[in-house]
Amino acid sequence: LRSLVGSDVYKRQLQSFINLFVMGVENSPASNILEQRLKNLNNFFTYALYENTCRSLFEKHKLNFSLLLTVKILQGGNLIDQSEWRYFLTGPTGDVTIPPNPTRWVSENAWPDMYNQIHGMDHLEVFKGFEKHFMEKPDEFKNIFDSPDAHKEPLPEPWNTKFNEFQKIIALKCIRADKVIPAVQDWISLKMGHEFIVSPQFDLTKCFKDSSVTIPLIFILSPGSDPVSDILKFAEDMGMGKKTESISLGQGQGEKAAKLIREAANKGGWVLLQNCHLAQTWMLDLEKLCEEFNEGNHKDFRLWLTSMPTPYFPISVLQNGVKMSLEPPQGLRSNLLRSYANIDDRDLEDCKKSDAYRKLLFGFCLFHAIIQDRRKFGPIGWNIPYEFTNEDLYVCKKQLKLLLDEYEDIPYKVLNYLGSEINYGGRVTDDKDVRLITTLIKTYICSDALNDNYKYSESGIYFSPVVGSQVDYINYIQQLPLNPAPEAFGLHDNAQISTAQNETRVLLETLLSIQPRSKTGSGKSREDILIEIADNLEQKTPQLFDIDEVYKQYPTSYEESMNTVLVQEVIRYNKLIEVMITSLANVKKALKGLVVMSEELSHLANSLYDNQVPKMWADKGFLCLKPLSSWMNDFLERIQFMSDWIKNGTPVFFWVSRFFFPQAFITGTLQNYARKYKIAIDTLSFRFDIIDNLSLHDIQELKQKPADGCYIYGMYLEGARWDSNLHTLAPSRPKELYTDVPLLHLVPEVNSCLLYTSDAADDLLCVDLGGRRIIKKKK
Repeated sequence: LRSLVGSDVYKRQLQSFINLFVMGVENSPASNILEQRLKNLNNFFTYALYENTCRSLFEKHKLNFSLLLTVKILQGGNLIDQSEWRYFLTGPTGDVTIPPNPTRWVSENAWPDMYNQIHGMDHLEVFKGFEKHFMEKPDEFKNIFDSPDAHKEPLPEPWNTKFNEFQKIIALKCIRADKVIPAVQDWISLKMGHEFIVSPQFDLTKCFKDSSVTIPLIFILSPGSDPVSDILKFAEDMGMGKKTESISLGQGQGEKAAKLIREAANKGGWVLLQNCHLAQTWMLDLEKLCEEFNEGNHKDFRLWLTSMPTPYFPISVLQNGVKMSLEPPQGLRSNLLRSYANIDDRDLEDCKKSDAYRKLLFGFCLFHAIIQDRRKFGPIGWNIPYEFTNEDLYVCKKQLKLLLDEYEDIPYKVLNYLGSEINYGGRVTDDKDVRLITTLIKTYICSDALNDNYKYSESGIYFSPVVGSQVDYINYIQQLPLNPAPEAFGLHDNAQISTAQNETRVLLETLLSIQPRSKTGSGKSREDILIEIADNLEQKTPQLFDIDEVYKQYPTSYEESMNTVLVQEVIRYNKLIEVMITSLANVKKALKGLVVMSEELSHLANSLYDNQVPKMWADKGFLCLKPLSSWMNDFLERIQFMSDWIKNGTPVFFWVSRFFFPQAFITGTLQNYARKYKIAIDTLSFRFDIIDNLSLHDIQELKQKPADGCYIYGMYLEGARWDSNLHTLAPSRPKELYTDVPLLHLVPEVNSCLLYTSDAADDLLCVDLGGRRIIKKKK
């Protein structure tokens, strides 16, 4: 658990585990039959552990924990094959020759990765023959590829009968990686029970009962979360509203906080210390104060703390405290359940227009869930991932009651404006996002929403339920899908595929990062495997470019800016190659005991073993999300492109995605034109001529560079495709996420467009093809 977040925030005390076990012994169903009693103990304690742990986990880690818990239990009974588990996490390694695509339904862009997975699977004992079957009869697998519920589709025989449920997930991963998470959820539900894939509802009352005068309550914060209103509301409900003191920590607030704690401990009261991560120097004082707590303190005393994950929060306080995380749940259903868990029948009835209030309140709650969950789609959901909070919904709720009570006619325009422009819209800065949120809210807050069964989405799954009590709304919400379809958000089905693939990648990478580094079933030690991997990579790593020779062949020239671009690219690749050569040699020496295994080399060895690109390489390298084996092939293709340029002269057409820094190439092209015609470069941009009469395989026929501008290829379209017959953009085909852009002639003129150079989830780099600016959006 500690490894998931990279700090001690998930650290637990052994005593808390023992206390939980004792509670399980006392509260589990009794039985005079020993086997049944043991079964009851196991089942009760396992779920109690899951429920108790989940309340302190971030949403993104809850499925990780469920899967880890399931696998550990199965490993304890030798019910899961270790080599299959490891392959599921790491995927294929080594070099593979990609054969021609035997299907008509898998795009050429997706085929290499799919074949890599299939070929790697064939090395596992139970999967032998699977690759041959797929290559000879690919159409037997088409129903899995096409199905919206691919994880529920049977495999062709004999594999459907031969494979167990986990082996079917491995097979699914190679054909439909976007359906791995729902398949994993179904598998956990089968092995452990449905309750282990549903996040327990946050219950502050239950958490409070686990605290005491010596055990503080700790909220672990995430960006955008603020539990203060929940704590203050709970204090009112518990009759402690007037005895609760709150202070936000920061410079100079430590002494005030210490005084409040000592007074409350003696006289009785609650103390809320917000943002402990901002008071690093005072954390030792907090630890000493908590160590002074004893049963002699006033029985009504409680200490509440909120903090972001930080390495300097006192470990003893973390271990002893009741830890909770409060953040937007993942998924529409969980989000709606969280909203209605904080609403009771008294709230629903506290309005003159009770029926309209309940209808529109549900609309606001669904709108709140929609705009939060859209963030998982990346730039397709929001250009900027805004941190909407529960306080935004709380304000909308109060304004809704106020306006319904004061006005005879429901002021929908006012409600829409307040919601989209003020409460939520105050966070929205991008002009396209402003347009989006003002459009979205009109679907949920409108006169039609007062009608029973009003549809919020085309499928009709999400509709306005009949007016009822809180329990009625919760019953309806619990029937909603665990994983909502893109249509619920008004998006194309392909948006879900791209998002699901990224979620699968993050899940597997996170699990892989916390796996024990142990001996494999093949009999080889981890060290032997690492030396083999390092030797293989060392043989493939090219020699450094001779910079002096490159300078001689391509000197700085006023007429040819591409010479400077080439030299700069070669220098960058040399820095990467040098790090690779040095680090691979050192890690082999460390594995043999010839040098000390430093922390940096240890991280390198772990990455090599896990088929991940080492951080020290990624820091010097190009932006890429591929695993190590695919990254290495991509790296060698880039080096070959540069070598051919040096050997054969400036290319007729440029593989633009092979540049370390495409922005320099774009600027260099404009610079050549500006200097040739003596035009200010700031006045130039590009016209784009699509040469779609040549396939990417036929562009070798071009033997001459254009008079002005340049030919480029190696770009891809997301969310659209190029129709070579109509010579225009067209909608994407189903499950075709990325398509090749035909050969492009960049002609210097006055038009401009954006060329995205990376689609990494946390970094979106793009350059104006006029070469005048670089835009960087941090996620």
